[in-house]
Amino acid sequence: MLIPQFGLKRITAMRPAIQAVVDGLIDAMLEQGSGADLVAAFALPVPSMVICRLLGVPYADHDFFEGRSRALLTAPTAEELRAPREELTDYLHRLVDAKEHGRAAADGGLLDELITERLAEGRLDRDELVQMALILLVAGHETTANMISLGTYTLLEHPDQLAALRADPALMAGAVEELLRFLSIADGMVRVALEDIELAGHTIRAGDGVLLPTSVINRDAAVYDHPDALDVRRVARHHVAFGYGVHQCLGQNLARAEMEIALTTLITRIPTLRPALAPDELVVGPGGVVKPGSTLQGLYALPVTW
Repeated sequence: MLIPQFGLKRITAMRPAIQAVVDGLIDAMLEQGSGADLVAAFALPVPSMVICRLLGVPYADHDFFEGRSRALLTAPTAEELRAPREELTDYLHRLVDAKEHGRAAADGGLLDELITERLAEGRLDRDELVQMALILLVAGHETTANMISLGTYTLLEHPDQLAALRADPALMAGAVEELLRFLSIADGMVRVALEDIELAGHTIRAGDGVLLPTSVINRDAAVYDHPDALDVRRVARHHVAFGYGVHQCLGQNLARAEMEIALTTLITRIPTLRPALAPDELVVGPGGVVKPGSTLQGLYALPVTW
């Protein structure tokens, strides 16, 4: 149902709008001085603004859904996960109801489309629509925000690779694939075996759950030469950072476009960009900037200067 909305043709048509978002945020950073928190000022608002426009969710509510999304993705227990999920679900129910009954103006977003073409015709019920929107809203900004911030930090920590990108911006599309492989922020695919499988002297039984760590798969020395090295010239398109098979990430074309535009523009327009924290200051846990307790890796903050 949603694949056409996230196809390459549709995302390519969105690139000018993504570029405008990126340029506006960098303009604001430069106007405010010679330093910023790259997460709050850039990495998070880029995908948040884009997914809001795509879905038709008011960006004015971004503080609410960004905070609830973070709580949803980092909740250490099922009990602590319940409240942010319910709050986001209630918010989207109210938004869908307002759009359906004309209290919220139609903006041409995906929600309006699904309400008109699916909900009104009975091919989708409201609960299904809300849960679909919930997944898209949460996954559509949190993952890409983490990749933009960690990707920027990684490039800054590899000045030779950054210099190669500045010398030849055409390398950025491939560099995005390499960063996706190298960082593997959504670290884990969950599958269920459909039949018995013999593997390395062990038997995985039909019905067994299998957890596949993408960070390990994407650094397989049998597939990649020097897998622990970042190489922006590497052909890394066959990584599994977006999953594999029929369960691949629906939004991968959007994520690639956002990363390519955000990183290219950032390193071009702010050539003296550098981190304000040393690597040993990126600590995990209370008071730290590295997100703990989740298979989704990222940074809470990234102070930078230029």
